[in-house]
Amino acid sequence: MSSGDLDPALLHHIVNTLGWRSLRPLQEAAVTPLVCGDDAVLLAPTAGGKTEAAAFPLLTRMTGERWSGTSVLYVCPLKALLNNLLPRLETYTSWLGRTAALWHGDTPAGARKRILAARPDVLLTTPESLEAMLVSVNVDHTSFFSGLQSVVVDEVHAFAGDDRGWHLLAVLERLQRVAGRPVQRVGLSATVGNPEALLTWLQGSGANKRPGQVIAPHLIDPPSPGAGAEPAPMPSGGPTAVPPGDIQLDHVGSLDNAATVIAALHRGEKRLVFCESRRYVEELGEKLRAKGVTTFLSHASLSLDERRRAEAAFAEARDCVIISTSTLELGIDVGDLDRVIQIDAPASVASFLQRLGRSGRREGSARNCLFLALDEDGLLGAAGLLLKWSQGWVEPVVAPPEPRHIVAQQLLALCLQENRVGEHLWQEWWNGLGPFGTSTAEPIVRHLVDQGYLDRDGGMLFIGPEAERRFGHRHFMNLTAVFTAPPQFTVLQGRTEIGRTDPSLLTERLDGPRRLLLAGRSWQVTYIDWRRRRCFVEPVDGGGKAKWISAGFGLAGSHELTRAERQVLLGEDPPVKMTQRATSALRRTREEYLDRVHPGGTLIIQDIGGHMRWWTWAGHRANATLAATLGTVVVPGQHINDRWIRLREDLTARTWSDVTKDMTDQLCLPDVDERALRGLKFAEALPPRLAEATLSARLADMESAAAVLTEPVRFLRRER
Repeated sequence: MSSGDLDPALLHHIVNTLGWRSLRPLQEAAVTPLVCGDDAVLLAPTAGGKTEAAAFPLLTRMTGERWSGTSVLYVCPLKALLNNLLPRLETYTSWLGRTAALWHGDTPAGARKRILAARPDVLLTTPESLEAMLVSVNVDHTSFFSGLQSVVVDEVHAFAGDDRGWHLLAVLERLQRVAGRPVQRVGLSATVGNPEALLTWLQGSGANKRPGQVIAPHLIDPPSPGAGAEPAPMPSGGPTAVPPGDIQLDHVGSLDNAATVIAALHRGEKRLVFCESRRYVEELGEKLRAKGVTTFLSHASLSLDERRRAEAAFAEARDCVIISTSTLELGIDVGDLDRVIQIDAPASVASFLQRLGRSGRREGSARNCLFLALDEDGLLGAAGLLLKWSQGWVEPVVAPPEPRHIVAQQLLALCLQENRVGEHLWQEWWNGLGPFGTSTAEPIVRHLVDQGYLDRDGGMLFIGPEAERRFGHRHFMNLTAVFTAPPQFTVLQGRTEIGRTDPSLLTERLDGPRRLLLAGRSWQVTYIDWRRRRCFVEPVDGGGKAKWISAGFGLAGSHELTRAERQVLLGEDPPVKMTQRATSALRRTREEYLDRVHPGGTLIIQDIGGHMRWWTWAGHRANATLAATLGTVVVPGQHINDRWIRLREDLTARTWSDVTKDMTDQLCLPDVDERALRGLKFAEALPPRLAEATLSARLADMESAAAVLTEPVRFLRRER
């Protein structure tokens, strides 16, 4: 076997303990650059051996350079993924007389004490746990991280696309300063459309930047059709050959019908079903159990024990169905899975690729996914997504712009970490990382001091009384997470936690007993402890309701996927198998939208009631940008959607021409709803105008809005 520069003892175990006759292409390609200390992003389809591609070279470096203490951090976005990876990394490190350990929010206090007493060589953790270790009075972070040499970021695209990515980069810059050396950064990902940009993002500030490269052998020499591989991502979104895989699209019309289809098909097989909401997971789980199907559930509001039952089903059960939100989308080892089923459509092509990659891992099997659309909109969304997928297009991973609230959080966290920070020295901790530049951060520092979040004395900054009041609960643990979770009540049967539910289910008016649906079962509420946010229940037969209110803006269609839906309505079919039900429903949908799409541009339609709509098919963020820009002709206060914008009823073609002339150079940021500001964690630590500016920038899609404004517009009056 060709293995480059791997440690001989490690190589012995790869051959004799694992029984591998050769390394996979990614693993082979990663050896030399990682052993040499380069930064890298490793790309491969799901189950492509990315963990080993990173671990084997880094363990070789560890031995050859005689690293001591905790020298490698393995960072993941999900605790479940860390739990899944720990046995493998414990095995690999033990071959070389080294150790690996796990530290996240569910790690018991005793295990943490053992880690602090005898530092493992590899620590598996989350960014939030790293932050907690840096600010904790119980952890000597200078000593603990003094040996840090390398960081592996698994599912790096999941970080880069939201604020957890900015938080991770900021924490890594602080860790480098604590360690006193630049730290090698290795990202693992299966689905990105812009890998070079992702590598640049991962490398952070650029201070002491190492050589870096994208390692993706499957993009250079892709598998032959029929191998069940994912299509090569294409940043430009250009067309390619139809990707391989058994993909089917069906229209079932309701969740009841979806349960009937799932129960009837593929009996004896292990099936993983993805839903786009926790409520659908619960309702489908209850319906399948009523049909006698062995069913497991996984979503973020279930207790740890309930989630672990679903994860264990991957490895142990056979004839069963596992229903999940995106919690089981990322790289948890799914074992011998037979089928993937998708209810309606996921939010992105990248998400679909992750889910598709759960299947087809047995030799001789193909990757597969059965889409079950619950209504015509779900069918259209799935068809549009599959059309973009068939063209080889994957969303580029783009970091959210202007993360000023993360700057505020990091300034407070740094003052907790160091107790006191020089008022002119704090910038050095982030080495000029994008949002931490002087022009962005100094107004935030002034606001934090003015509002009492920070105190200033003798040229030093330290935690102030307002930060103590807002974030000091439980030793400032609320300061370590950069996302806001809506308040929920813990649901208990006796002392056993089942999960958490939305408080609105406990306060809404109703006749008769109050019943909840959680973990796929119905429960009757027996007592509510309002002060401690606890709800006690007993099992009942049916009648339970499930409900959660999501934080932030919820799902919003992108410009590319909404335009793909328009292409489907104009007659373009995704090159997948479609059932007769799906074909008939798609035909009805095309007839319904016949006068709302046109191949030559957009349409402004006045219906018989006088209402005027501009059918842009531009996506949510582009429509929000257009509505803000064209305020004089747009109906104020409307709810923005992906497909159309409500216009004033007295609008004429001449007025439209005058208003939109040269408007592509005068685009405006969308207005911000006050309720949205409450979903931006640490927004209260920003001047209001900066908090609003942050959200406005994130709601906008200037490029797509400008493109739509250049398209021809037709005015139509609907006569029927």
